[in-house]
Amino acid sequence: MKLTDQATIPQLLRNVVKYIHPETDTFMLEKVKDTYQPISYKTTLDNADRISSFFLDNGIQKGDRIGFIVENCPEYVFFDQGLQQLGCVNVSIYPTLSDDDVEYIINDSQLKMILVGTHFLLKKLIKIAPNCPTLTHIVPKFDDYQKMAQTYSGDVRILSLNELIATGEKTLEHNSATINKMRDEVKPSDLSSLIYTSGTTGTPKGVMLSHLNFCHNVKVCLMQIPHITSEETFLSFLPLSHVFERTATYHICCAQGSKIAFAQSLELLGKNMMEVHPTVMSVVPRLLEKINEKAMKNGTSAGGLKTKIFLWSIATGSKYRNVIEAGKSPGFLLSMQRNIAEKLVFSKIKEKTGGNLKFIISGGAALPQNIGEFFGNLGIKILEGYGLTETSPVMAVTEFDRQIYGTVGRVIPEVTIGIQDADTKRIITEQTYDTFDENFESAEGEIILRGNNVMQGYWNKPEDTAQAIDSDGWFHTGDVGKFYKGNLKITDRIKNMLVNSFGKNVYPTPIENTYLQSNRIDQIFLIGDKREHITAIIVPSKENMMEEFGLKESFFQDDDLFIHDEQFTEWVDEHVRKYSVELAKFERIKNFILKRNPFTIEDGEMTPTLKIKRRIVEKKFAVEIDEMYLLEEVE
Repeated sequence: MKLTDQATIPQLLRNVVKYIHPETDTFMLEKVKDTYQPISYKTTLDNADRISSFFLDNGIQKGDRIGFIVENCPEYVFFDQGLQQLGCVNVSIYPTLSDDDVEYIINDSQLKMILVGTHFLLKKLIKIAPNCPTLTHIVPKFDDYQKMAQTYSGDVRILSLNELIATGEKTLEHNSATINKMRDEVKPSDLSSLIYTSGTTGTPKGVMLSHLNFCHNVKVCLMQIPHITSEETFLSFLPLSHVFERTATYHICCAQGSKIAFAQSLELLGKNMMEVHPTVMSVVPRLLEKINEKAMKNGTSAGGLKTKIFLWSIATGSKYRNVIEAGKSPGFLLSMQRNIAEKLVFSKIKEKTGGNLKFIISGGAALPQNIGEFFGNLGIKILEGYGLTETSPVMAVTEFDRQIYGTVGRVIPEVTIGIQDADTKRIITEQTYDTFDENFESAEGEIILRGNNVMQGYWNKPEDTAQAIDSDGWFHTGDVGKFYKGNLKITDRIKNMLVNSFGKNVYPTPIENTYLQSNRIDQIFLIGDKREHITAIIVPSKENMMEEFGLKESFFQDDDLFIHDEQFTEWVDEHVRKYSVELAKFERIKNFILKRNPFTIEDGEMTPTLKIKRRIVEKKFAVEIDEMYLLEEVE
């Protein structure tokens, strides 16, 4: 089925039923008790119509904003499909946001109704509901909400999603013609979603994305990766409140007729992979780093012959990959060695992913080059993509048959990416899908973009919109990058850039990725803006520390947020010095402090896409950072 720029979100599933699958086929899979249960296209579309019917009976009109604060689940899809076909606007809120941020988003977007995923989140909504004048309904995903609802005496009505669907069913026959008419009247230019940027600084901004933004992005991504078929099974675990999972999994499946299975949680992801046997997954690099660390540890911990076989297999996979990527034939001997490595090592690692993965889509942050190469050595393709919420999100993505590790791939069709000199504002180069040259390289600058995937603007923020999209229609990403071998390569965020006291620009992300090659380092946060040299806050690997030093869980529950024992500092420093040789002298860490536990979303230190909030962390640990620099001066 070929998508056009006239497509809208509510048309996608109905086109699948019309052209690809019968309505009785499975669309979604949900874990119920011990097994994954199928949910058909018919069930999905019927529930969407019942929800639409309820909306109409309760005064919901085209353009009204409807909220979500819920984990990935079939109910999310039912609710979204129900509102999209009336021309309403999806406002998905990260479940981990603070009460103040949730309240701000509800009021800024003027939400009418909101779907709630857990008892904890319902308690949060009941608490802030009196401060949200436009809110009329809170809809728990679960049925046992009555006891909690008794604590609320306001005007907002609370009823479960099952009750809402049952109520909508009663008037569906009466409302059916209106629903069909409103679905047909949804235009590509209509607003489909407000996605509030998590932001490492400032107040959340609602990114306005239209049906055209989403559907065009799906269309061109499928052009770039035609290997996605109607027979795929995606395993969804990244939050649908983020644009990456929304487009790369949910909307792709709606357009292509692929199945979506919902993971139970990040903790149970490995188990769910073994149960679902996915063919495609969208992930963030941190997950791939964890898989890499575990595989390397398991492969080398036994020592002796097993370790030698594991390391030989990885080296053989690397040789084979390099030959293939150079466009050459690996020859009989290397092919035979690769087959042996597959049987002895690679197949066992792949079994842990369910055994059927065709490829993995990585996004949300930069994928360290060594991680991409590791999976390539195993024969697991990693397609790295790049984009922002404001670009729906994809701007570039790796081609299936052309891997350039350390880059985010080729410019997608029907958009233009420019590189602009940050100082002179001169556009260094403009590249499109059609101008691709595998030998092309450019100078570095800010990445700018034009195309149908660029947002309509920021909700109620015309000044911010004008700052982001210039008078020539270029969207300014705030990212620094260049073209390398025809592919886009990201350096860092402009706002992340550190300028040392000598005026030297230092981009933290590639430096941090260098040190993250160490299995002793779990997280790292570089410091050095307006300082003479680079330092860092390092979170050591809990698992490896416990194993190396025989530590117990109580060690990580200590009230002191930082570890001061010299033996642990020396243990980490050994690897800091080991990986520093890969960096220029001005990029090397001169000193560091050890944080006892990881940076987290819950503590306000990370965005929902697992980026550390620079300003927040620097402010929160200002005393410890200053003490680290003062101690060096004394020494």
